[in-house]
Amino acid sequence: MEKTCTNVWNSCLQIIKDNIPAQSFKTWFEPIKALRMEGSVLTIQVPSLFFYEWLEEHYVQLLRKTIKKQLGDDGRLEYNIVVEQSSASKPYTTNMPSNGNGAESKNQSMPIPISINKDIKNPFVIPGLKKLNVDPQLNRQYTFENFVEGDCNRLARSAGYAVAAKPGGTSFNPLMIYGGVGLGKTHLAQAIGNEIKRSLPDKLVLYVSCEKFTQQFVDALKHNNINDFVNFYQAIDVLIMDDVHNFAGKEKTQDFFFHIFNHLHQSGKQLIITSDKAPKDLAGLEERLLSRFKWGLSADLQIPDLETRMAILKNKTYQDGIELGDDVIEYVAHNIDNNVRELEGAMVSLLAQSTLNRKEIDLNLAKQMLKNFVKNSSKEISMEYIQNLVCEYFEVPIDMVKSQTRKREIVQARQISMYLAKAHTKSSLKSIGHFFGGRDHSTVIYACQTVEDLIDTDKKFKGYVADIQKKLKMS
Repeated sequence: MEKTCTNVWNSCLQIIKDNIPAQSFKTWFEPIKALRMEGSVLTIQVPSLFFYEWLEEHYVQLLRKTIKKQLGDDGRLEYNIVVEQSSASKPYTTNMPSNGNGAESKNQSMPIPISINKDIKNPFVIPGLKKLNVDPQLNRQYTFENFVEGDCNRLARSAGYAVAAKPGGTSFNPLMIYGGVGLGKTHLAQAIGNEIKRSLPDKLVLYVSCEKFTQQFVDALKHNNINDFVNFYQAIDVLIMDDVHNFAGKEKTQDFFFHIFNHLHQSGKQLIITSDKAPKDLAGLEERLLSRFKWGLSADLQIPDLETRMAILKNKTYQDGIELGDDVIEYVAHNIDNNVRELEGAMVSLLAQSTLNRKEIDLNLAKQMLKNFVKNSSKEISMEYIQNLVCEYFEVPIDMVKSQTRKREIVQARQISMYLAKAHTKSSLKSIGHFFGGRDHSTVIYACQTVEDLIDTDKKFKGYVADIQKKLKMS
């Protein structure tokens, strides 16, 4: 059988899948496409330069052995990297070989033209006080360990790890982290800084918000020491600039930041910036500055899903040394889905109320105390709502539940719906039967008895009912 690029790569994937965690395989290998086979050279397409560097750094040995197993000792791997995904039908790409030694950046460290000493004014130092070292302005609570990973942030978190391991030595420089309010941009950016200070303590790391930078710039102009201001920032090894969207409209500040950015980048220093929007959506910033933001990697943080929100809350309670029931955690996670900051704020409020009132935290207390956070949408549960919930859970059409069909999955959904309608509504047996396809009350009684019997004897069925009951409670 003739070997095609797809056949060879699929065979490689089978081997790789057996040797790495399922989540790692899904994240780093499923997006790859096999492009072509030329002799013993297999070319695969990866979605970004970040992917290429990550594969070469973490999986190069596994890839090399797998390729040799499929193509022999002469087998080689080549990457086709999507450099820019434009609106055109074909993205702009570039080819790079696998070097087998991990991706080595071409950026070379350049000597700093000046060193921080008593002659250069540190804008973070209060006048009259002498500070020998640069305070990184980092919150030590912001670490990778307490930044919960999920599908919503996996790329950004992985990029952050790579930058922390080799600041200024990867192609994602600058690393731009963007996303909505309260999704963890500042936490992740500072986690990178804290990790660098832990592993490379001699590095000059500095976190500064855009507002603080602007304020310092205005003060430097006012006191005629702008050169000291610029020299200070140009000496930093890792600059973390938070909320760069606030540069909008500040043309003079943008101009000086542009020159600082250029100097640091050309000197092989690391830049990490955060924003509430992607570079292409930022308004009020100079085009030359926006183009530099696109030089490295832009990674977004999205709203976390239910499982990630629950994991965040469990991590928070674990750090605080408090045990909460899963029903309370799921209730809070289910009802607060805007952002992580609001989620943690709700939990802090709940813990405070429990401590002050000396009450154990249960579901009722959670519902009572979180009224300021949870939208007031309490309403009587209807048969229609139960029917929709059950049909959505079992993925069956609503009209089929009311029909005369005797298909097993439909009958099961109908009987559970009747059972829950009897338990959670004030409707009579007659009205329940009428709602579910014009059946009489004896059918409802039989359905309820069947469900109760199955709950006692069928563990899987009992799990179905418990899941749906939990969703009803959350409503």
